[in-house]
Amino acid sequence: MSAELAGVTALVLAAGSSRRLGRPKQTLPFGGGTLLGATLDMVRRCGVGQVVVTLGAAADQVHKLANLDGLTVVHNDVYGEGCSSSIAAALPAVDESAEGVVLLLGDQPMVDPDDVRSLVDVARGVSVAVTRYSDGIGHPFWLGRDLFDDLANLHGDKGVWKLVDRAGSSLVESPAPGTIPLDVDTWEDYHALLDRHGTTAVSS
Repeated sequence: MSAELAGVTALVLAAGSSRRLGRPKQTLPFGGGTLLGATLDMVRRCGVGQVVVTLGAAADQVHKLANLDGLTVVHNDVYGEGCSSSIAAALPAVDESAEGVVLLLGDQPMVDPDDVRSLVDVARGVSVAVTRYSDGIGHPFWLGRDLFDDLANLHGDKGVWKLVDRAGSSLVESPAPGTIPLDVDTWEDYHALLDRHGTTAVSS
């Protein structure tokens, strides 16, 4: 763990039902393991004090296939209500000493740990911060502890974006090289990720 990131929790959202894909994307092959496993390995390299991962759909398969050692696992029974429900479920598990959470997506394994650390560097002491890529805003996001009450009352898949929009001109941005890292919602997304990063594929 990095001493600079000891008071930071990474929150990885991985509870979704993969409706558009038609099978659990958490368990798709990637990089010699699974898509979620690759994301969790990336998060471990960030050096944060705590990693919380939310599971819901396909939780039993994830437990069998992904390395969850050393992580705080939260099961979200109402994952069908959207990402906001996973954030609300995870908040009680966040370490009391954490200044805030770095929000990451379980299907976005190619986030650069250096970009996570850069985000934390500029975000400490503020409520909301985002990563600014060449093609727009993307994860990881920073959400300060002063926002936890708001986070507990969000709804749907885009609830956090409402907080980003609300920040307006006070929104803090951390610049990152390159484009927004690919995430996987469809088979086209999955194969685009494989084409770009060269690893094992499965058929749709």
